[in-house]
This record gives sequence, C-alpha cells and structure tokens, in this order.
Amino acid sequence: MNPTVSYRPRHDQALVERLWNFANVLRDGGTSGLEYIEQLSSLIVLKRAYEQHQRPLNWQHVLGFDAWPRLTSAKRDHLITVYEQILDELASRPGTLGLLFRRAQNRIPDPALLHRLIVDVVDRYQWSAGDTGVVIEELLARMSTDTKTGAGQYFTPRPLIEAIVQCVQPGIDDTVTDPACGTGGFLIKAFDYLVDHFPSGVTAAQRQRLNEGAFFGTELVDATARLATTNLVLHGVTRVDEAHPCITVGDALARPPVRRATLVLTNPPFGRRSTSEEPYREDFWTATTSRQLNFLQHVHSLLETDGRAAVVVPDSVLFEGGAGELIRRRLLAACDVHTLLRLPTGIFYAGGVKASVLFLDKPDPHPDGSPSTKRLWVYDLRSPHKAKSTALPGVDYAGFVSAYRPGRPRSERAETPLFRSFTVQDLLARSGVNLDLQVTEPSAEPFTLEEPEADLHRMAQEITSELSAALAEFAALTEALRPYGVHADGPDREAKR
Repeated sequence: MNPTVSYRPRHDQALVERLWNFANVLRDGGTSGLEYIEQLSSLIVLKRAYEQHQRPLNWQHVLGFDAWPRLTSAKRDHLITVYEQILDELASRPGTLGLLFRRAQNRIPDPALLHRLIVDVVDRYQWSAGDTGVVIEELLARMSTDTKTGAGQYFTPRPLIEAIVQCVQPGIDDTVTDPACGTGGFLIKAFDYLVDHFPSGVTAAQRQRLNEGAFFGTELVDATARLATTNLVLHGVTRVDEAHPCITVGDALARPPVRRATLVLTNPPFGRRSTSEEPYREDFWTATTSRQLNFLQHVHSLLETDGRAAVVVPDSVLFEGGAGELIRRRLLAACDVHTLLRLPTGIFYAGGVKASVLFLDKPDPHPDGSPSTKRLWVYDLRSPHKAKSTALPGVDYAGFVSAYRPGRPRSERAETPLFRSFTVQDLLARSGVNLDLQVTEPSAEPFTLEEPEADLHRMAQEITSELSAALAEFAALTEALRPYGVHADGPDREAKR
C-alpha cells in the first residue's frame, strides 16, 4: 500500500491568531514580519529553557535558562538594554546556542511593545508542553503568502515538502542534508517522517548517529540560519546544548563539500549571481554564473554513491543552453534521473516562475560507460484539466505520491494521462537535451516527442525572476552597509584621509 501525504495535528489556533495579530501591531511600529518571527522564536527558546530547568521531574540544565527571569523582572526603561546584553552573551556561547543568537539584534525599538511581547504573550504559555514548532511553521506559512514580507523566498510550501519526503522515505541509516536550507523545512519534515516510521530493533549505535548529526544543512543568510536553527530546536531535530550546530552559515557553492549525505533535499535560490564571477570548483562539470545550475552540480557532489536526491529547480534548468545542456548530459550519464514533477505556476513567492522537482539517484558508474538514466517519468500538475490553485492544498499531491509508488520498483509504475515516461535515448536525441517535457493526453496515434514552441511569456517571466533576485541581493547589500550611514566612517574612509 502506498503511503499518502499525512499531516500532524495543529497547535492551538487561538494562540496562532494571537501571535499573528501581534505581528500586525509590530508592523505598524516598523518591525517586519520576518523580524518579528525571529524575535518571537528566540524568546520562546529562552522561555522553554527556563521551563525545562524549573520542572520538578526530568529536570534539565539548559544553557541560557537564567535569561528569562532577567527579562521578566527588568524594568521597562531598562528592558532593551538587558535584552541586548543577553543576546550578546548568548551569541558568545559555543555550539548550537551560539548559532541561535549569532549576530542577533533587538528589532523592537519600543520598550513597551517588547515588554508586551515578553510578559503578555510569551510568558503566559508553557512552550515545553505543546508542539511549538508547528506554531512557528504556521506563522511562516502566513508570512510567505505576503510578498512584502520577503518570507516566501525562504519558505517552500510544506505540503510539497511532505509529498517529496513521502516519496524518498528517509530511513534510520540515512544522512540528510539541505545545502540551501532556508528555515529548515526539508530537514524538519524528513525528521518527522523518520519519527513516524521509526522501526523496531534500532541499535544503540544507530540511535547515537541519529542524535549526532544525521541532519545538517547550510544557509547563506545569518538571520535565516538563526531562524532555521531555532526551528530545528523547537521541532526536536537538534538540541540547544548540541556542541556542533547542524546548520552551517555560509555559501554552499564556495567550496567542495567536506561531508556527503545519502539523501539531499533542497529548494535552492533561483536566479543568477549579482556579479559575473563563475565559482571555480574542480568537482563541477562546468563553470557558470547560474546559481540553480551550480546547485545541481553541488547536489551531485554532495551525494554519496547509492544516495538519492530531490531538487526543486526553475524550468530554465530543463532547457537552458550552453552550460545547461552540458550539465543535463552529464547528469543523465552520472545519475539515474528517474522522475520529474512539473509544479503548477504560482506556488512560490515569485508568482510567475515555473518550477519542477527532479528526483535522482547516484549509482556506481556503469563499466561500459552507458548512462545511469534509463527512463525518465514525468508527472504533470499543470495539466489543463487540473484545477488551478496557487495555494495547492497538500491533498492535490496525493495523486503524484501514489503514481510514484514509494518503496516499490519503478518497473511497476503505470502511465496515465498525467504520468508518462521517456527513454534516455529519446532524451539525448532532443535538441539541447531539452527536458522541458510536455505530458499530453493519450491518443490513438503513436506518441512522439515534440520540441516545445518558443514561449515568449515564460522567457519574460524568467528574466523578471532573475532581475528580482538581483534586486534582492542589492537590497541585502544595502542593509549590510546601513551601520556605516551616509556620513559615518566607511570601511575604507580611513585609507582616503
């Protein structure tokens, strides 16, 4: 029996509504949605540490437990000073705790509003008792639908993640990574799946490996890495007192991986770098400024032999010429690229972007040099007779999960009006190894592969997406330079004097 997409019970909706309403209050005071969630999640971590230290049974000494009484007892006029001192102290701690507060800042300048958040909101709940992680997930989901918040660029729809995880079925011997982890959605859902399907007879060594780094990721942006780490802590994927953080802050593309994984799940950022630099990597097949093509090469390097991956890519990866064609040829040769899920338009924050999910395995190379890919199955969620929805509820993915047949031989798959297969010989024969395959209704006539006509609207959408990505990077640079101000001493002013 094929597994279906499942959902964990939601937290108290009244609490979610109260937290959401408070976000609106802070927004009027100049605190963005993402800044609010970052502040809220950090405060919840501190409150949980205090709760765990205070409970009469199964008492735990958690680093940072003493911070909460200092916050709740601080006089309002001194609250911001006390809070900023605590942030600085915790940021200097080693391990996961230090990463949780790495470069963290107070983003609520009004001491009255900060006091309300601490005393009237966070302090009134017992965060150790409920599924706190679900609360943060729901707030992130709401933020992601508002393009003004910018949260969507870090948030992959959770129903899509759950469907992908159901297909790849993480196991106790897996090492799971996401090289562009955002807020940690893939790692969290892979962990949840493993907990829900935990087998009997697991050895002590296997349990220790799962507790000590079986899940890890990389995130470029400090604030998002903090949020991802907090999210993982609240979901139980890692512990506050872990000596080695499971999230690394930095550019995953900058150097070859120092550690590989058996399972890679990721939704890398779309667009190109803001400069013309092509990262030099000896383990890459070719140099390109396209981040999504480089991430596809990076995923191949990250995978151990016999590992597997699911990667969200913009459709341009499927048909782009030059480096794109070379990478597709090498990928079909080195990996078993067995499934392509064509996603509906509009499920990501960049509304016009079309995206797909590539599923692939990395077997040992064939001795005769033949391609590892034998047959690519394409499931089309853009079919004209499918209901159009930008939200796309999780139940809509059940058909794909069923057709994928998780855990069963792919030889048992059956073609349907939405699910067709193509041999590797057909794929390599297409001009430019174009994988932008259209799944059409079956007809009495023999099925042929047709080259898609030029789609000027899609080309314009891709250009718009890349320009948006470039503007986002310039905005991030502007934010990074804010401390220098207009007249303040810049980083090189001293040299000009």
